Amino acid sequence: MQKQSFELIRGMSRRVKVHTLIHGGDAGKWKFFLTLKRRVRTILAENPGISIIHLNDGLMGFFSLPLRQITDLPIVVTLHGLDVVMPAHWFQTRIIPRFAAYDGVIAVSTATAKACLDRGFDPAKVTVVPNGVDTTLGDLPVVPNYRAVIGRRLGVDLSHKKLLVMLGRPVPRKGFNWFVRDVLPCLDPDVVCLHIGPSSATMGFKNFLLRLLPFDLGRQLALIFGMPTDEPALRRELAKPGMAGRAYRLGGLPFKDLIQTLMCADLYVMPNIKVEGDMEGFGLAALEAAICGLPVAAAEIDGITDAVQDGKNGILLPPGDAAEWARRITELLADPVRLKAMGRAGKEFTAANYSWEKMVDGYEAVFKKFV
Repeated sequence: MQKQSFELIRGMSRRVKVHTLIHGGDAGKWKFFLTLKRRVRTILAENPGISIIHLNDGLMGFFSLPLRQITDLPIVVTLHGLDVVMPAHWFQTRIIPRFAAYDGVIAVSTATAKACLDRGFDPAKVTVVPNGVDTTLGDLPVVPNYRAVIGRRLGVDLSHKKLLVMLGRPVPRKGFNWFVRDVLPCLDPDVVCLHIGPSSATMGFKNFLLRLLPFDLGRQLALIFGMPTDEPALRRELAKPGMAGRAYRLGGLPFKDLIQTLMCADLYVMPNIKVEGDMEGFGLAALEAAICGLPVAAAEIDGITDAVQDGKNGILLPPGDAAEWARRITELLADPVRLKAMGRAGKEFTAANYSWEKMVDGYEAVFKKFV
């Protein structure tokens, strides 16, 4: 979401005058939000030519509800998925109806738009504008034999292995634990799965606080913070004797190392599963893998289907169907020529259809409706 916001601001700034109000880490987040109304009033007073206000996620949408008291300018909010379906009664009954009252809503995927419409949003106000991806990632120079670099870090020889990569925070909807438990054992022994994503060790104090709260409240806060709540289950699966040499956690990686890992792997897997009260709003990681030339296998669920188009920049598989996942992955890995062709085609399709410039075009078209 931070990357999307950055690219949107940069792209719109080439076309119109943009005034930004961003939390830059110079003050606490609570202070930022509590002073939001006053700071917006100041910006509007100093810049009378402003003709529209855009809020780039549900959190900003929530704290910006009082803006109606100080301006009649049209306000458009972008919703990313979880900021629509969050399973809190107070949020669904008191906040979502007020989101629906904004002048316009941009949903990052068809699934997010449907979630809005299911909650009574006016269809005339809701527009789908998919996220983009940095199309230059696939042009970065490849580090020769990067598998050996990964292998030395893990203390294993990966030279003759088939490498699968999963990327993201280990939360239940991502399906990482399900994939390691139910799919990976059905694949050939030479298939190794690498998971890249942050560890809960970086959120120790937040974890401690959540354990002190009632379960429902703790779950809601964990969703808001994006905390890796499925990590303990994933670690237990990785610790089982049968998993020795089959799957590894690489933790959070610097971006350049992440890209090199994607470039040297054989297949990217996005094994999301259905989790009530949560959803994958889009699926940007799949686009990043595709733009690196890595074939993609993803679950046909939520907003992923707006990022991955079956047969064009990846394949879509039924969520939670371990037998079908194992069968299709085995078929792909058994045909290296087809796999390479799939990666090239996916890169070309993604570059042609998911650039940041296309995303900015979509936002500009929405903004022009109100200006």
